Amino acid sequence: MKNFRFLVLFLIIFTFNGFSQTPTDYLSAEFHKSRREALRAKMPANSVAVVFANPTRNRANDVDYVFHQDPNFYYLTGYREPNGVLVLFSENQTDKNGNAYNEILYVQKKDKQTEQWNGKRLGVEGAKKELGFSMAKNSEDFSESAINFKQFDRVFIEKFNDDYRNSERNKGEIYDLVVAFKEKSGYNPKNFLSPIKKQIYELIKSTPIENSANVAQIIGRAIAYDSSLKNDDDLMKYKNATDDILKKDLQKKISLKLEAKTNIDIHFLSKNLATLREIKTPEELKLLTKAVRISAIGQIEVMKAMKPHMSETELQGIHEFVYKKYGAEYEGYPSIVGAGNNGCILHYIENNKTKVGNDLVLMDLGAEYRGYTADVTRTIPASGKFTKEQKEIYDIVYKAQEAGIAESKVGNSFGAPNVACRKVINEGLVKLGILKSVDENHNYLPHGVSHYLGLDVHDAGTYGNFKENSVITVEPGIYIPEGSNCDKKYWGIAVRIEDDILITKNGPVNLSAEAPRKAEEIEKMMAKKSVLDNFILPNLDK
Repeated sequence: MKNFRFLVLFLIIFTFNGFSQTPTDYLSAEFHKSRREALRAKMPANSVAVVFANPTRNRANDVDYVFHQDPNFYYLTGYREPNGVLVLFSENQTDKNGNAYNEILYVQKKDKQTEQWNGKRLGVEGAKKELGFSMAKNSEDFSESAINFKQFDRVFIEKFNDDYRNSERNKGEIYDLVVAFKEKSGYNPKNFLSPIKKQIYELIKSTPIENSANVAQIIGRAIAYDSSLKNDDDLMKYKNATDDILKKDLQKKISLKLEAKTNIDIHFLSKNLATLREIKTPEELKLLTKAVRISAIGQIEVMKAMKPHMSETELQGIHEFVYKKYGAEYEGYPSIVGAGNNGCILHYIENNKTKVGNDLVLMDLGAEYRGYTADVTRTIPASGKFTKEQKEIYDIVYKAQEAGIAESKVGNSFGAPNVACRKVINEGLVKLGILKSVDENHNYLPHGVSHYLGLDVHDAGTYGNFKENSVITVEPGIYIPEGSNCDKKYWGIAVRIEDDILITKNGPVNLSAEAPRKAEEIEKMMAKKSVLDNFILPNLDK
């Protein structure tokens, strides 16, 4: 009897610690509920928001890409599976039994055979228990739902990409959900105008035909800003028309487009969710900080392991091994490891140089942990020591980054770090003789130095003045490709230093400060032993 009790106890412990060992530090159901409530508070009376999960996307043949949830949908629901839709009402609704509700989550249904191949599903009961929804239904029920979207004054959706694949496996896939919504709501893409197109249409409507040449010039300038305007046949015909009668006909036609009525709004959700997501809650900051620290430690381990005989791919693998060691599910974006001139390609992801040699190696990588993405860049010498020219460029970038971080303060404009960084870089390049003056136009820094960070690597936000508890990057760089109009000794040098900065009322906090940034500190770290020094695999070419 004692042995039997021991066996039962062992099995219980083993089951709990063995089969049930899955992450427990995801965002809480209460967090997601609070985000829905915050969005609902911004919704006007008699309105409804409809938010769709991401679809699965095909890689080749019968293999799909690893599924990644739409950040806005995840932010509001916590649901990490495809084939879902959230319907959020501004006021309570009443079902046929007299029960009140203000939201419905549709999820893919439980299916033993499918789950055997592709993993467990939450299903309706799981969505209620794990995600805290009082009303959840199977996704295939959405097309048969009694929701009358036409009765609402406003229906909020995000712009459809229409890249949903119809696999015809079941009736509850995203493709079917979107088709059902469009049918129920009377969705017509012709009713939606971008803000810039709406302005041009209103200008055409209000401008006398004798002044149409001025409008045509404005349309030309607008197209240079937004090339998608070329796809508007009526707009292009008006721009190029030489006959006043044709212009009048087009003016009437375009005026009618302005008057098209719809209760569907494709701007409200993206605007208001950006406002919410810009400010991180303590629960979010905990996960985001962990993602950043994992990424910083990845940089440290590569500094110690770096050898000139290594390939870019091998260095990428070390970073990503560290991420997995800490339980990070994914990389936040395709990893960039560029040695020498490859570092001058801003989004270089081939990472196929077989030996990094004595080049500088630019490494821009970020772990994604529980949905939150880091973005940390370090540039280090493969030999362990900066050359004179490498250090000259590196020190300018470091000084510029320090100036940019100092400007990352509550109330400052989002562009303040960029202005500060560019000033230092221009002055430094003049001193080296690479530029003739600080006002010279150049392409040695072709990008802005900051973006928001969170559920996306380029996260949603207002890009207005800095607010407390938002997180941004500060990432100045200097890129001097081979053939540049400067001394050849600088050719092929690319440096970017990127850190993840928390905006606080007491000033900026560098969340990725663990990874050395100063040239001397990097060299010191690279002189340390690596746990991978003796990790030698068999030679497969012999």
